[in-house]
Amino acid sequence: MGLTKVNHPDLLDLASDTGATVFPKGTTAERPVSPEAGYIRFNTTDNVMETYDGTEWLVLDTLTPSYAVDCLVVAGGAGGGGGSGYLGGGGGSGGLLYYGSETPKTPNGAFVSFLTGTTYTITVGGGGAGNLTSAGQNGSNSILASFTAIGGGGGSSLNGLSANAAQNGGSGGGTFNSSGAGVGTSGQGFNGGTGYGAGADYGAGGGGGAGAAGINAAVGSAPFGGLGLTYLITGSSIQYGGGGGGASEAGIPLATARFGGGAGGRAPSTAATSGTSNTGGGGGGSYVNAGVGNGGSGVVILRMPTANYSGTTTGSPTVTTDGTDTILTYTSSGTYTA
Repeated sequence: MGLTKVNHPDLLDLASDTGATVFPKGTTAERPVSPEAGYIRFNTTDNVMETYDGTEWLVLDTLTPSYAVDCLVVAGGAGGGGGSGYLGGGGGSGGLLYYGSETPKTPNGAFVSFLTGTTYTITVGGGGAGNLTSAGQNGSNSILASFTAIGGGGGSSLNGLSANAAQNGGSGGGTFNSSGAGVGTSGQGFNGGTGYGAGADYGAGGGGGAGAAGINAAVGSAPFGGLGLTYLITGSSIQYGGGGGGASEAGIPLATARFGGGAGGRAPSTAATSGTSNTGGGGGGSYVNAGVGNGGSGVVILRMPTANYSGTTTGSPTVTTDGTDTILTYTSSGTYTA
C-alpha cells in the first residue's frame, strides 16, 4: 500500500487509499513501559483497539464506549482444621484480585474497562466450614466476568494417628506437621505455615494470607495467619484476606485474629474464632475438641465515576458514594450493566 506525503512533511494522506494500515499490536503485558498520551495500539489480549490518554489505557470503540472501573474480588476463606486428639491448622484466606490505582496491585494493577451496555456477572464465594474431625473445608471462588479469585485452602487436622492434609487454594491452609502446608495461588495468596512439636510445646501453622505466608509454629512464637491487604476502594480503610491462626499449647502463644482471619484455639479450652464475613478471612484451627473457626465469606467491589454509573444492577449491592465516585459492594451474587 502506498502512503503519499502532502504539504506538511509530518502528515500522511490516506484519503484516496483503499487498502489498510497496521497499528502496533500485542498483549496487555506487552504495552509500552512508558507510554505517552496519544499512543494507539491493538490489544491482542482483549481484541480491541486502545489508546493511552496520559493516565490510563482506554478502549477505542466508537460503537461501544467504555469506562475504567476499580475492581476488588475476594474469594471465601477456608475453615480451620481440628483434631479429636490434637491441633488443627489455620484456614487459608480467599484469593484476592485487585485492579485499580491503589497499591499493592494484583496481579497487574490495571483498571478494568467496562463496555457500556454490557452486563457483567458477579459471584461471591462463601466461606468454608471448620471441621473438628477432618481438614477444614475450602472456601468458594468469587468471580467478576472473566476474573476468578480462588477459595482459600482448608487447615489440616490430626485425629489420633490419622492426619488430614492441609489444602491448597487462593491461600494455603496451615498444617500440624513440619512440612506439607497448603500452597497458595500465584498472584492471589500465599502458602500456609507448618507445625511444631516437642515435649509439651505443640502448635499448628497459620493459614496463608493474601499478603504473606502463614507463620510457622515455634516455641515462644504465635502461629499467626498470614497478613492480608488493606484497600480504600470503599472510601474507608478495610483489611481483606487474613489467614486463620493455628492452634497452640504450652510454650506457643495464642495466634490472635488479624486482617479478617480468625484466632487459633489454645490449651486448655480456648476456642478458635471464624474469619470475618466479606473479607475472605480464614478460620482459626481448633485445639483438641474446642470450637473451630469457619472461613469468612468473600466480596466483590466496583468503584467508578458517578457520571458513568448506570444504576442497573441485580443482587442488591450496597451503593455508596465517595467524592465523585460511586461504589458497589456485592456481598451476594448479582450483575452490573455498564
